[in-house]
Amino acid sequence: MARGHDGEQDRALGELTRYRRDLHRIPELDDELPQTLAYVAGVLEGLPCEVLAPCEGALCAYFDLGRERTVALRADMDALPVAERTGAPYASGCPGRMHACGHDGHMAMALAAATWLGRVLAGEDPQARAADLPRNVLIVFQPAEETTGGAARVCASGVFGSVRAERVFGFHLWPDLPLGAVASRAGALLARSSEVTACFRGRSSHIARWREGRDALAASARLVPSAEALCARLAREAGEPCLLRFGRLEAGTVRNAIAGEARAEGSLRVFSDAMFDRAREGVRRVAEATARAEGCAVELSFSEGYPPVTNDEALFGRVAAALPELGRIEEPLLIAEDFSFYQRELPGVFLLLGTGTGIPLHSDRFDFDERALLCGLDCYRRLVLMD
Repeated sequence: MARGHDGEQDRALGELTRYRRDLHRIPELDDELPQTLAYVAGVLEGLPCEVLAPCEGALCAYFDLGRERTVALRADMDALPVAERTGAPYASGCPGRMHACGHDGHMAMALAAATWLGRVLAGEDPQARAADLPRNVLIVFQPAEETTGGAARVCASGVFGSVRAERVFGFHLWPDLPLGAVASRAGALLARSSEVTACFRGRSSHIARWREGRDALAASARLVPSAEALCARLAREAGEPCLLRFGRLEAGTVRNAIAGEARAEGSLRVFSDAMFDRAREGVRRVAEATARAEGCAVELSFSEGYPPVTNDEALFGRVAAALPELGRIEEPLLIAEDFSFYQRELPGVFLLLGTGTGIPLHSDRFDFDERALLCGLDCYRRLVLMD
């Protein structure tokens, strides 16, 4: 668990718990975060920082210490359209909305880091002084991680260049790690995710006259195993993950008529732009071949999605030295996260923080012990103090 004097620990845990539970009660979605933004701004008010609004739905706290460079910390603010079933006394007060992915905890750590910086700059922290801080600090509170990628809009605002940011750090709560454990890996950590949609158009006919039809259902049914097998083969050949699975297939109107239209929906997960390009081209060839075999036409689309989360190797080495307790994730994980946009702007390291519950992310019963946040806050402190 986190280090430090008992009194400081108690104060920090009290702050973290209050922030997290207050925010848990007011979950908001996408870019529409008025209550959340007001709460964050209220905590930042009175701290020795400049509050910036780089883009819609985002706030930044900039602690300008007069240093040449800046370190950035990131928290996402949006919740999910999930009806909470935790039964917690601090449960969501907004029907049909819930912080089911830990963003309330991410914000709580970032706000606690801000109040800690305020105490350091005021000479009130027993373990750190303003002179110990080698960089200015920018704390980013962003919208729309779950939907449209608010991180990309923060980057496009130019805020990192304006404060001369040279590195960025972020956390994600992780149910499969022990309470308070911190882990990550150099290089690829999380996947690029792309939504794949294949729409087949054929000709409907009664099955008694099936030769007159053009079977869109059969074309889509051929596509699913063929495209999935193609991506598995690409992964074996390249020695890096490439996963395509389909979760939805819709076709036809009645059981005794050839389907004139069909739609297959899936998700592609890769860890490099090169593999994305190879998979996209390969799946396109497969879709066209299956359409031709049934005399159908096909329209295939891939969403751009988020880039893969790829930890800067040199910076990761420094983080590992500063956090000797850091565990290693052996294989990249197949979830996606828009922190990747920051890593395309400047070197960054993304860390996983264990809740120890095993309750999946996005579950309507997602909850955690706030003591985990103490460990994340302690890591943030050491990363801010890192040369």
